[in-house]
Amino acid sequence: MTIAIKQSSFGKTSRGQNVTSYRITNSRGHYITLLDYGAILKDIVVPDRAGRLTDVALGYDSIGGYEKNPPHMGGTIGRNCNRISSGEFSLSGKKYNLSLNDSGVNNLHSGPEGYEFRMWSTAIDRENGSVTFSLVSPDGDQGFPGQFRINVTYSLSEDDRVTIHYEGTASEDTVVNMTNHSYFNLNGEGSGSVLGHSLRIMARGYTPVNRHSIPLGTVEPVAGTPLDFRKPKAIGQDLEADNEQLRFTGGFDHNFALDGDGFRKAAEAAGERSGITLAVYTDQPGIQMYAGNYLSVENGKKGHVYGSHHGFALETQHFPDSVNNTRFPSVILRAGELYSTTTCYQFGVTH
Repeated sequence: MTIAIKQSSFGKTSRGQNVTSYRITNSRGHYITLLDYGAILKDIVVPDRAGRLTDVALGYDSIGGYEKNPPHMGGTIGRNCNRISSGEFSLSGKKYNLSLNDSGVNNLHSGPEGYEFRMWSTAIDRENGSVTFSLVSPDGDQGFPGQFRINVTYSLSEDDRVTIHYEGTASEDTVVNMTNHSYFNLNGEGSGSVLGHSLRIMARGYTPVNRHSIPLGTVEPVAGTPLDFRKPKAIGQDLEADNEQLRFTGGFDHNFALDGDGFRKAAEAAGERSGITLAVYTDQPGIQMYAGNYLSVENGKKGHVYGSHHGFALETQHFPDSVNNTRFPSVILRAGELYSTTTCYQFGVTH
């Protein structure tokens, strides 16, 4: 295996912190770019069906973009991804309050001080072609109990598999539910709408939400709803359906309860023009499919302006608001136990 890793300066933050980018390139010249700011996945460059190298990840060309980054593009999300109702939960008899950064009613992605806005320590493993980012989140950080030490390791294989492995421990019982928030456009970032992309999600059920995007606490069948992606269909096919769930979220922005358990394929997508394919594998119980409903005038890479539905996210996760719902898979990490989860993005082409 011939995997090269190159470091480059990516400028300075507004606080004067030096940011470094890490490009992992396989022997075929395909590569990903990572940042030690936010443990961000900045670029994913793979060939289309004609062999043209194409960046399929939305993002920014400068650190200033990532310091703002309202859509969380490419970010490592923690300590808890997605929403916590009313920004509060109880653990071991104690109540905890978090910031209400989601329309003033919920906590979203752990609040404005998320891990995607932090500087991470870095270790390069050239032998295995990987980069590990490390962060120590102190007790009380974002409102969560316990010190949490987390490592996030990215690698790229010769067959264009991007692997993300999360591993961490906490000093006290706490809440942990991490994800990567990359937005994909398989026709190439900046190429416009993804509504023509084919998408399949391996899920017979989903968690319906209220008007504030908080799950109602049940898993309902996707059959007979616009959220039925069990067979491949265009992302935009049922987007305009007369459906309360779509009205609540402005389009697709839902958690799917994945079929099976263990490490398995969760979703697959294909760009209708490029032929680039994406398969997502995970050991998580859920995946949030977000169709970029609220992307709006984001000045992205190479002068491109991203608008509504110009990218889609497939966020592997435990279910939203699980800390307040005992019927959902638990997001409680006990003191001293190991948090460990892996997600892979496998890229290829159709012919």
